Amino acid sequence: MDKQTPAAPTLSSLHIDRQAATRGRRRWPWVAGALVIAGVGFALLAPRQAEVQAGTVQSAYPTQQYSQLAASGYVVAQRRAAVSSKATGRLVELNVREGSVVKKGDLLARLDAADVSANLGVSVAAVRQSEAAARQAESNLKLAQSQQANADDELKRALALAAQGFLSPQAVDTVQTRARSAAASTAAAQAALATAQAGIAQARAQVTVQQVNKDSTEIRAPFDGVVLVKNANVGDLITPFSNAAGTSGAVVTMADMGTLEVEADVSESNVGRVLVDQPVEIVLDALPDLRLRGNVARIVPTVDRAKATVMTKIRFDQLDPRILPEMSAKVSFLSRPATDADQKPVLAVSPKALADRDGKKVVFRIGADNKLEMLPVTPGRSLGDAIEVAPGALQRGDRIVLNPADKLAAGSSVSVASK
Repeated sequence: MDKQTPAAPTLSSLHIDRQAATRGRRRWPWVAGALVIAGVGFALLAPRQAEVQAGTVQSAYPTQQYSQLAASGYVVAQRRAAVSSKATGRLVELNVREGSVVKKGDLLARLDAADVSANLGVSVAAVRQSEAAARQAESNLKLAQSQQANADDELKRALALAAQGFLSPQAVDTVQTRARSAAASTAAAQAALATAQAGIAQARAQVTVQQVNKDSTEIRAPFDGVVLVKNANVGDLITPFSNAAGTSGAVVTMADMGTLEVEADVSESNVGRVLVDQPVEIVLDALPDLRLRGNVARIVPTVDRAKATVMTKIRFDQLDPRILPEMSAKVSFLSRPATDADQKPVLAVSPKALADRDGKKVVFRIGADNKLEMLPVTPGRSLGDAIEVAPGALQRGDRIVLNPADKLAAGSSVSVASK
């Protein structure tokens, strides 16, 4: 008996199980809901970070406790000059540049002096000519004096002979005429010598004038100092009293660095709190770690109407070579002179950073992972808006919590609020 082969499937035997698909779709909302519930539970059960305000451990100076008034100003050299020449000419030599240290009388620059040198040579020749004329006049005077002496002797002899009757009156008159002529020649020779001597004096004076003109072409340092600005270059036309285009007035600007002072403006309402010789502390913006002592040298007796301020001149007790003109400075007027110890930095924190824990003062330092460290501190003097703390685990620049809540403790994780 032959085996029967199975019948081939037909289209009528194919169908969709709609109940199974419906069951699958019904399970997805339950899965999504379970995930949401798990996420909410995790968020509720996870530890929440406290948000805190942060401050910084800073350096402060004990002199701040003596500060009565603060002002700002600039370093100014009290002896400063724009050095130029009285003469007009082309600059042919410049021996300095910015920063050059010069002594009084040093040659800074030189103008073209060819014309002045020529005039000086003419004047010197005129002196020699006048001296030669004076020597000639002196020789003529000696000759005239000799002739006058001979004429006077001859007149004496003639008068003696006339008294004895040996000479006629006409002969005596002739001798007297020659004597008077010789005297007149002597007087003329004396006048000529005086004129020649006056000519020498005039010629020498002209030499002095030309020498002054030549010296005016040499620009020299008026005092010991430092060149601040080079205002001209070789080849420039120097015309001190002109504003014409293409010309320069001053060749260099220099200052005496030993006369540096701070000019600080004090409010008109506070000027009564400033006294001459009052101690001050000076801080330069360019050198913030350099604390300089000084005192009030003088108070300018006028008020700037536009700014309602009075200028005070502050003298440095000791100058530092790093101090330069036009540096901006802050001045603190003190109630007592500062000592060396007062000008040494100490650690300070905001009073808001201090907290009480178990009867002790502590601060909370924020670590790199935003976890807190509780550090005991010993508060000291009030230094302006900060309080000194004894050195210990705290370091300058550390972040600390301001206004710490009672629930904060060591090891707490926090987030720093943005300002």
